[in-house]
Amino acid sequence: MNKILIAVDDTKGSKNVLGVFQNLVRPPQEVLLLHVQRLEGRSLMIDMLSDSELSTLKESLQGTDHKEKLDRHSEKVLNYYRKEFENSGLFNIRTIIREGIPADEILKVADEEKVDLIVVGSNGKRGLNRLITGCVSYEVERNASVPVIVEKPETREVVHGIKGVSPQLA
Repeated sequence: MNKILIAVDDTKGSKNVLGVFQNLVRPPQEVLLLHVQRLEGRSLMIDMLSDSELSTLKESLQGTDHKEKLDRHSEKVLNYYRKEFENSGLFNIRTIIREGIPADEILKVADEEKVDLIVVGSNGKRGLNRLITGCVSYEVERNASVPVIVEKPETREVVHGIKGVSPQLA
C-alpha cells in the first residue's frame, strides 16, 4: 500500500483509529493526516449551502479571529496524531487542513491524492440523531472509490490527550 488517508478530529472514535492502523495496516509509503474544519461548528446549515455559498463563507472568514481559532485547533489535532504515529515508528506523514463539509472534503482529498485506503473514526451516532445530523464515516464509506476502514467507539467521548481542544469543534 502506497498512500493512506486518515481523517482525524478530537473524538474517541478518531483516537481509536491509531490502534486500528497499528494493528491492521502494514505501514504504507506515506500517511496523509487530514483534519476538516467545520466553519459553522455543528450547525446543520453548512450542509445545506451550495458550493458558491460555501466559497463565499470561506472567503468571509479569512483573517477573522474565528478562522484563526479553527486553524490553531486543527494544528493541535494534527500535531497530536503526528506525534502518536512518529512514536510508533512511522515518519513519512503529511498533514492537510481543509474547510467545509467533512465527508465531502475527505472524499475530495482521497481522489486528489489517489490514496489506496481511507481510515476514519465513527462518532457513534445512532437512530434519530444520525438521521438528522448525518454521519461522516457513513457518507465516506458509502461514497469512497477506495476501501474504507471505520473504527467505531463504544461510547462518544472527547479525547483528553489533546490539550486545548474544544469539544464543540470535534
